[in-house]
Amino acid sequence: MSVRNDHLQKTTIAPAIIAGVGVHTGDRVRLAVRPAPVGTGIVFVRTDIRDRDNVVPVRGDVVIDARLNTRIANAEGVEVSTIEHLMAAFAALGVSNAIVEIDGHEVPIMDGSALPFVQLLDRAGFRKQEAPVRYIEILEPIRVQDGDKSAALLPCDRYEMRFEIDFDSKVIGNQVVDFVVDEDTFRREIMSARTFGFAHEVEALRKAGLARGGSLENAVVIDGDEILNPGGLRMEREFVKHKALDAIGDLYVLGAPLLGRYEGVKAGHAINNLLVRELLANPQAWREVVRVPQMAMAG
Repeated sequence: MSVRNDHLQKTTIAPAIIAGVGVHTGDRVRLAVRPAPVGTGIVFVRTDIRDRDNVVPVRGDVVIDARLNTRIANAEGVEVSTIEHLMAAFAALGVSNAIVEIDGHEVPIMDGSALPFVQLLDRAGFRKQEAPVRYIEILEPIRVQDGDKSAALLPCDRYEMRFEIDFDSKVIGNQVVDFVVDEDTFRREIMSARTFGFAHEVEALRKAGLARGGSLENAVVIDGDEILNPGGLRMEREFVKHKALDAIGDLYVLGAPLLGRYEGVKAGHAINNLLVRELLANPQAWREVVRVPQMAMAG
């Protein structure tokens, strides 16, 4: 008789290090992912801060800003921003527990996708832990809306996601993606999708102190009906797939994988965080569950 252990918590085997620039700060940052014990969750440690508590555990209630990225902070005001692509990699690869040491304010943007973080975790390797994964099972629909932007979590016996965007730009237009959120699908269709923006917005963002590290190396940039990146797009519907990637990372601040269906229309980090907070404010709409390992008889 064999027992599948798909539903056990997971951490990394060894430390793995990556370095790059923050897309908004432009600062060079070094980041290390280290193994962590059962029950740790995902925890950031600001190694450049030594005069106060530098530990920032990831939870749904510690997100302090979600306008152009997801930013978290602890009670001492120590912050880490642009965590969503790394969080998406943790979520899709099933990493329950990890310590993320970072020597700056912002997670490096790398190439604008989750691919470098998946490669980072693959280098670290994975180890099953002797505790079951605790899933968040959606029991009742939860919905939030802001103008024409909306997001919902609906009951479902697996993690599904549907995302729709609609832009005036002919390069983007209306795009929809609908998929089961699992490691195979993420690696095959989602992880390489890059963040994107419009050339006319860059100057305004930089005047606001943002996008200082943004470039064609880490974002798809659109000017009118033209893509400025020399290589063009990496894949069909790259724009909506990146929005789905963001949503996977934004929802993993809940600290557990979902058993539910997410549906987003023109949603961004702010709507996703509203959805997280609405879920947490309605405890009757969800519960934590563990899944019993499947038993398979040999012979």
